[in-house]
Amino acid sequence: MGFLPLILIVGVFYFLVFMPMQKQRKQQQQMLKSLEAGNVVITSGGIVGTIVTINPDDTLILRVKPDNVKLQVSRSSVSSLVTEPKKG
Repeated sequence: MGFLPLILIVGVFYFLVFMPMQKQRKQQQQMLKSLEAGNVVITSGGIVGTIVTINPDDTLILRVKPDNVKLQVSRSSVSSLVTEPKKG
């Protein structure tokens, strides 16, 4: 019975910390799989660009404004999609 509080604390810790981390990781992997040309993305380095092409070796070609510079980055360096505000 002395181990019951310790087991309870570990269980609560698991549900409060590890479950949300796993959910966030699955969402990130799903977002990376669904990338396509034309999406505006932000890389982990803070670069905002539009995907021009997706290469078979899991690299992306991004077009970065204002000079339309093209950068090659790995797919895993994309941290989020930029959502355009809806008009209406």
